[in-house]
Amino acid sequence: MEWYQLENAAQIDSPAIVIYRDRVADNIALLKTMVDDVQRLRPHVKTNKIAEVVQLMQEAGIQRFKCATIAEAEMLGMVQAEDVLLAYQPVGPKIVRLLELVQKYPQTAFSCVTDSTDAALAISDIFAEQGRRLPVYVDLNVGMNRTGIQPGQAALALYQHLHTLPGVTPVGLHVYDGHIHDKDIAIRKEKCDAAYAPVDVLAKQITEEGLPRPVIIAGGSPTYPVHVKRKDIECSPGTFVFWDWGYGKNLPEQPFKWAALVLSRVISVIDAQHICLDLGHKSVAAESPQPRVQFLNAPAAQIISQSEEHLVLKVEAASQFPVGTVLYGVPLHICPTVALYEKAYVVEDNAAIANWRIVARDRQIII
Repeated sequence: MEWYQLENAAQIDSPAIVIYRDRVADNIALLKTMVDDVQRLRPHVKTNKIAEVVQLMQEAGIQRFKCATIAEAEMLGMVQAEDVLLAYQPVGPKIVRLLELVQKYPQTAFSCVTDSTDAALAISDIFAEQGRRLPVYVDLNVGMNRTGIQPGQAALALYQHLHTLPGVTPVGLHVYDGHIHDKDIAIRKEKCDAAYAPVDVLAKQITEEGLPRPVIIAGGSPTYPVHVKRKDIECSPGTFVFWDWGYGKNLPEQPFKWAALVLSRVISVIDAQHICLDLGHKSVAAESPQPRVQFLNAPAAQIISQSEEHLVLKVEAASQFPVGTVLYGVPLHICPTVALYEKAYVVEDNAAIANWRIVARDRQIII
């Protein structure tokens, strides 16, 4: 029996997401071998959104985390994570929700990012009103062109200005270089180093102004092998826990294992070479061009079309895939795929033994 095949697949309604616990643990262990100090790891939980997966990381000695939503931050508070960065500038009601998180989970040190004086002032006002100071990181734009302020004099001025606000405490710099994902690690390193260079200059300017050296949190999965070799910065890979087809193909220097698959069934045999599965747009991340999934037990299958609840494949012989046949697929992009499911089936020794709730897929848990 192949590692991914389930003895009790007949008990699992499809489509479903299936997590292989031992492979998750192996991926966490591998991540730790790549860094000199586990305290420099701050994994992003946007990939898994599951409390039990976070607890596996905690058991491995990882105590700092990064997240993108208030719900993900709340999940981390629920498992008593020591240190949580909301790597998303809270605006409007999110500021109040973040304050409520700080109040509800005092054992967790929460922080957030900011990239402007107006946004920082709004955060400061709400926290100062309650007699609190929230740790904040200046979010730097090093080429992603999504959020952040470019490292330079304006960023230095913002960092200095944060020290004048009563409700925040500037502690560091946040750097996400998700635009760098070249397959060739040498090219990736060259681009990563170039993007990081002005960040290093900014950090030195901050200390020259008499302020404490800022904590620097940098990178994601593609640039993790580059940033991990720098000293005294924290790294934030996230996809490593589950891995996916896209990163497995494009980041060959990182030998993580596929640990989360989508389980699907043949629901119709169309003709001698075409079959239909129950794996539609709503069951696997649909933001990328096809193929969005690769089937381990049907590697030659070609995706012909996909709609909300259906996926049509061309195969050499449809007779080999009668109605009810179970197919196991590796998503091209696992992160948004996980968010499509309310729960995941957990596998040990080729059998699904439990369910884990994907609790942070919700926009709100309690807070």
